[in-house]
Amino acid sequence: MTRLAHWCFAHRKRVVAFWVLAVIVTFGLSRAIGSHYNESVSLPGTDSQAAVKLLTDNFPAASGEGDQVVFEATGGATVRSPAVERRVKAALGKVAAVPGVESVVSPYSKQGAAQISGDDAVAFARVTWRQKAAKVTKDDARHLIEAAKTADGPGVRVSLGGASISNEESTGPGVSVTVGVVAALIILLIVFGGAVFSSLMPLLTAAVALVLGTSVISLLSHAMDTPSVSTDLAVLIGLGVGVDYGLFIISRHRTAVRAGQSYAAASDEAVNTSGRTVLFAGITVCIALLGQFALGVNFLYGLSASSAITVALTMATSLTFLPAMLGFLGPKVLSRRERAALAAKGPISTDASGFWLGWARAIETHRLFVGISSLAVVVVVALPIFSLRLGSAGAGNDPASSTTHQAFTALAKGFGPGFNGPFQLVGRVPGPAATTAFADLLRTAARTPGVASVTPAVTSPNGEVELAILYPTTDPGASRTVTLVNTIRHDLVPAAEDGTGLVVHVGGVTPTNIDFSRVLSGKLPLFVAVVVVLAFLLLMAVFRSLLIPLVAAVMNLLSVGAALGALNAVFTWGWGSSALGLTGTGPVDAFIPVLLFSVLFGLSMDYEVYLVSRMQEEWHHRHGAARDAVARNHRAVTVGQAKSGRIIAAAAGIMILVFGSFLLGDQRVLKEFGFGLAFAVLVDALVIRGLLVPALMHLMGPANWALPARLERVVPNLSIEATDSDDH
Repeated sequence: MTRLAHWCFAHRKRVVAFWVLAVIVTFGLSRAIGSHYNESVSLPGTDSQAAVKLLTDNFPAASGEGDQVVFEATGGATVRSPAVERRVKAALGKVAAVPGVESVVSPYSKQGAAQISGDDAVAFARVTWRQKAAKVTKDDARHLIEAAKTADGPGVRVSLGGASISNEESTGPGVSVTVGVVAALIILLIVFGGAVFSSLMPLLTAAVALVLGTSVISLLSHAMDTPSVSTDLAVLIGLGVGVDYGLFIISRHRTAVRAGQSYAAASDEAVNTSGRTVLFAGITVCIALLGQFALGVNFLYGLSASSAITVALTMATSLTFLPAMLGFLGPKVLSRRERAALAAKGPISTDASGFWLGWARAIETHRLFVGISSLAVVVVVALPIFSLRLGSAGAGNDPASSTTHQAFTALAKGFGPGFNGPFQLVGRVPGPAATTAFADLLRTAARTPGVASVTPAVTSPNGEVELAILYPTTDPGASRTVTLVNTIRHDLVPAAEDGTGLVVHVGGVTPTNIDFSRVLSGKLPLFVAVVVVLAFLLLMAVFRSLLIPLVAAVMNLLSVGAALGALNAVFTWGWGSSALGLTGTGPVDAFIPVLLFSVLFGLSMDYEVYLVSRMQEEWHHRHGAARDAVARNHRAVTVGQAKSGRIIAAAAGIMILVFGSFLLGDQRVLKEFGFGLAFAVLVDALVIRGLLVPALMHLMGPANWALPARLERVVPNLSIEATDSDDH
């Protein structure tokens, strides 16, 4: 690591030129080629995927997604009022002329007769695109909205729903990023004593990685399924970890400079110590993210790859671009006041002192009480995880001002809550007996509690498949909707299929979301186990200890559990949801726990390695007699925490503000992810690393640093701590 830092410092012009050229080339390519995001979800072996296959092969038009233009009568009028009807028909004529629109089914046509509510208060038109919603451009979707809104006025209110409309309304994390950057800069200025250039360096390093990363993600979308939210999540993750990585390295560099080292030597030491922590933590995050490929869900491939690419780039820029920039900064890495103090008083002692030393000593003194009480706090916070409900929040959870939310509300008002989440009953009918059985199934389903209505079956052109639409009485995100899907699949369908040759699959957006949740829930335990075991082995190799990696693994799981528990309490139960600007409650998006676990496990390892590596330095550098081992451990833990506590607290503060700023956006998935990460970092840094881990390490004594002889011989040495050989 020293060689890398020394080379980057000495050849700083080349290093900076390389990164600038990389940014220009990839950004230019991404702008020229564009993106090709894909929101599709493939779930092999599930009932909903089988329904999609039957529809695609036999009902190509029915297998695609469309949008709805919703008309709600106001001011005492009805949608059948002549004036309203004229305006609606005129607007739909303009909608049909929008580029990319394949067809429009008007509520006033014979085909759309069922698209007017029983009280004539609400009507809607179905709009079908020539391509999938994910491929509809924002310009075309905006033209659709503008055309439909021409009917808006006295007597009628117009709103629109559907996937392409949601994509068009999505504003991205622009405001959140700005707020997060400003908040991070304020904390950096405080931590670095007003040194402006030092405070800007972590942000500049993160910015280089983010511009490069988002450009690469855009290009990646042409090679693999990549949802559009991948870029937003990558920005969220990259900004947080990028600033943190820069903070760790620059803080160590400044400490070395203030201790009297040359700028080049200080850079070498920073990368050889804190840089190792960054490298280890970054690799851990990437491994956890890429491990999602083992889950076999295509939707996660692009998400995990995008996030891993961004983390890898932030790690690379922190270890190369940042040392090069430190070479340009020279003395400006310190503020004027700090430079004056260094010139007047000479090198400053790096011994632990002040608030953090007092904090660490208090934990040493009251270690048993601190350990028990902090563990109890984390466990209580994590308790809501046992009722965690996964699913997919619909348009009803969009901001109240959005047209998608207004359309959702109007359709629910006119046609019932379940109208926004219909099921597709797709039956293969090889003969008359199967056709009769399918008709009987539809009649039975219509009488089933929780079912509002079932449409008559439509036969495919080849006569082999029939399709019916079932509308539940409950909202798509309601637990009773899940129960209804289970009832149809496990009770009604098997009874109808028995001995008739009929094969029925239940599909649609809501059943697909339910299957998505089940697939992830079923595979999540194995994924978690693999990541935890791998992290345990890595930490054992790093710290030559059995207890430290064991405690770290358990603590990381507690941190993730606390985050998911709080996430469930806020987004599903509604605790404090209004204060956070949330619209309604609903299940947590199914992929959030997987992605949250991957990122949080890496971030937790980041803090763990930074904290314990400082303790390990003290343990190895404070040699003493065997009988003094207990006192030596206490000193190592206390001094290590005192030296690292300020930086961990600052890093956590930056993470919390950066991640928390995404609550200001309008995308629920970003709100979930941002809140989950912010809360987890708060618990991890304040309670777990700030209280629980040091207390446990005091209680475990010298056993912290012990590794059985048999393991000592076979476990490779991946020490984070710099050795003498590293300095040459």
